[in-house]
Amino acid sequence: MIKFILKGLLRDRSKFLFPVLTVFSGVMLTVFLYSWMNGVMTEIIRTTAHFQTGHVKITTRAYAKEEAQIPNDLALTDVDSLLTSVRLQFPDIYWVPRIRFSGLIDVPDEKGETKKQAPVFGIAVDLTGKNETENKILDIENKIVSGRMAVKPFDILVSTLLVEKLGITVGDNITLISTTMNGSLVMWNFIVAGTVNFGISGLDKSFIIADFSGMQKALDMENCAGEILGFFKNDLYQKEKSSEIALAFNSNYNDKNNEFSPVMTTLYNQNDLSSIIDMASKFTGIIAFIFIGAMSVVLWNSGLLSGLRRYGEFGVRLAMGETKKHIYGSLILESLITGIIGSVIGTIAGLAIGYYLEYKGINMASMFKNATLTVDNVIRADVTIYSYFIGFIPGICATILGSAISGINIFKRNTSQLFKELEA
Repeated sequence: MIKFILKGLLRDRSKFLFPVLTVFSGVMLTVFLYSWMNGVMTEIIRTTAHFQTGHVKITTRAYAKEEAQIPNDLALTDVDSLLTSVRLQFPDIYWVPRIRFSGLIDVPDEKGETKKQAPVFGIAVDLTGKNETENKILDIENKIVSGRMAVKPFDILVSTLLVEKLGITVGDNITLISTTMNGSLVMWNFIVAGTVNFGISGLDKSFIIADFSGMQKALDMENCAGEILGFFKNDLYQKEKSSEIALAFNSNYNDKNNEFSPVMTTLYNQNDLSSIIDMASKFTGIIAFIFIGAMSVVLWNSGLLSGLRRYGEFGVRLAMGETKKHIYGSLILESLITGIIGSVIGTIAGLAIGYYLEYKGINMASMFKNATLTVDNVIRADVTIYSYFIGFIPGICATILGSAISGINIFKRNTSQLFKELEA
């Protein structure tokens, strides 16, 4: 039966070509859009985790409430002891202390007087220590445009856009004007070791990276840190596991009566990322629903037109003793075969586009020029195992649904009427 139907489809282009092209187009778009949006959301989560939230983050309770203001006066104390403890308790996580800061960069002239100033924000990470974790997470060495990696506590890396704005070069001395952990004004001299470009518009405008130990001294934060970030070793956020880790940590350390007690927060509960993560989990169903609906309408209309042309064929089949149910079933089987063929071809085409954009990406720097999102300017698709199967959901369901709706007309026609149409 299947072989007979397949031969009939291949020999009659009117029954085969248009439905297959419709399914092909819809499935290709489904696979491509899923891979593309998956890449966008994955990139937002990845870069936000690397630069701001970690997969989990430890701060004091008071710091967590005022985090947007970077309140280093509410920072964690006795950080060395806390790091030792969490590394023993959660060995599957990379734990890194950081200090976020903001202030003014003062560029002196030949006489030592102020030549230019600019507001900056930055992070202090372990640049000079033996721990290579931060370099792996932020990929700092590969982002250096000129100069070298920081090797001394008071070496800093400055974004290329900020370097151009201030007119400074590698090796220049600059002064950071900020506030210490105790709230007093501080002016500390640094040497520009190199320039970096992360390709993130929200960062590259006025971003600097300092060494953690040097910034501890500059801001009077000995054995202190604004936050401790935790990263899964495969660099992929795991919502359930991170929640379990946060629950275990908070049950041991969090004291609701002490605003300086450490508290752990997951990425999901920071920076309004919960909505993005929830959207990502629902996106597969949304795409499938949209294309099932759209293709079903197209294929329904196609089925109606095809049905009008095929009433003569139905009359012959009824005259030969075939039942209406059997004819209706054969139409559904035709649509299933059409859906499978169109879905296979469409999936191959969609995957080809997805893999190309995963490799090349699209530079969207012009769109992110004034954005504050921490997301790479080059957005890439992310082809996952689901990309291989998601297209079959709308591809097969839409063809079957379209044929099922249009094929109902078979039961609405009387056998005698079909014979008259045959004679005509």
